[in-house]
Amino acid sequence: MNIFDYAENINKEKESPLASRLRPKTLEQVVGQEHIIGEGKLLYRAIKADKISSVIFYGPPGTGKTTLAKVIANTTSAEFMQLNATVAGKKDMQEVVEKAKQTMAMSGRKTILFIDEIHRFNKSQQDYLLPFVEDGTIVLIGATTENPYFEVNTALISRSIVFELHPLTAEDIKKLIFRAIEDKENGMGIYNGTIDENAADFLGEISNGDARMALNAVELGILTTEPDKDGKIHITLEVAEQCIQKRALRYDKSGDNHYDTISAFIKSMRGSDPDAAVYYLARMLYAGESVDFIARRIMICAAEDVGMANPQALVVATSAAQAVHQVGMPEAQIILSEAVIYVATSPKSNAACNAVFSAMETVKNTVTAKVPPHLMDSHYKGSEKLGHGLDYKYAHNYPNHYVEQQYLPDGLEDKVFYEPGDLGYEKEVKKYFELIKK
Repeated sequence: MNIFDYAENINKEKESPLASRLRPKTLEQVVGQEHIIGEGKLLYRAIKADKISSVIFYGPPGTGKTTLAKVIANTTSAEFMQLNATVAGKKDMQEVVEKAKQTMAMSGRKTILFIDEIHRFNKSQQDYLLPFVEDGTIVLIGATTENPYFEVNTALISRSIVFELHPLTAEDIKKLIFRAIEDKENGMGIYNGTIDENAADFLGEISNGDARMALNAVELGILTTEPDKDGKIHITLEVAEQCIQKRALRYDKSGDNHYDTISAFIKSMRGSDPDAAVYYLARMLYAGESVDFIARRIMICAAEDVGMANPQALVVATSAAQAVHQVGMPEAQIILSEAVIYVATSPKSNAACNAVFSAMETVKNTVTAKVPPHLMDSHYKGSEKLGHGLDYKYAHNYPNHYVEQQYLPDGLEDKVFYEPGDLGYEKEVKKYFELIKK
């Protein structure tokens, strides 16, 4: 590195955002994530002993994935290299691998490769890393906001330890806020600022576990607020609110937050909790989820979880799906709300769902049974000679339009797939069967 490169790096460091400048350099400086880096935990021991193996850090933004990678970089004797999957390509990986081979051959030192946003690499890019992770040419550290079991190749997962990082608590974030305001070397300490306790409480809560969001707000507040008469910059609750205009909703339509929210949405409708169901509906709409996607989920829930207890639920859900497709937002939210509440407040039965699953299991695990001859098609010449349709009893010719006869194939005559429950319309189904079978 020449003097100009050195000066450029120094200037970059000074101009970098507060969250980047304040990034911990040692394990002791890390706030939160005690479940994986608490003293005596596996990752703590591995970092301290400089025996890190391939790992994947998974968690929401601002929880410390890159921070842990930087801590490892500062403590390891191995060569440390970094790529960001949003901009790196196969050529970049080839250069890293070639340099890692040279480092191993010349000094016997391993190379740790940190790949941020690893889920952005496609399958072939991830596959390229496999043999080099396998033979120890590189030790991989991947960071992702997406569930790695969905987004990272199974082969890479099997060669790595997955550590899930949790959103930081409000208290964790408050510690970082006060550290940022007081730190004169890397923080905002040279500006002589203070922050009210209620303002720190607000930022700790509103940042939703994302330390970066809180620190960005602190930096903005310090840099844009005029000093008081005493020469101090005073971050009040009002200033803090201005620095975060709107709570950022963590919801990625292609990631596991999406799956978690839709799961909670469906389970709330199934659990007959209209308040929770409407809340998760609002979260999805607020985040820009497709109204058609939401409508499809409501239709599925109406069939699977309400079923025959209230067959009208599927009619309402289907009508809502058609209506929102034609109307669009913002009015579609009212239609969806009505459908959600109707499904959530309907009596529930999964008997229809269980019936088809049970029938599918029987079809899968038994020899294909012959249709009883009297049920076979007889609308062609020669069917009588084959015995097809003979002795079939036409139900409408009997009292209550019902007559006992064998419908299931031989060997399955006594099989029961549909067992109606005791709620809603299924009570009427039970009464109907009691009537016609007298």
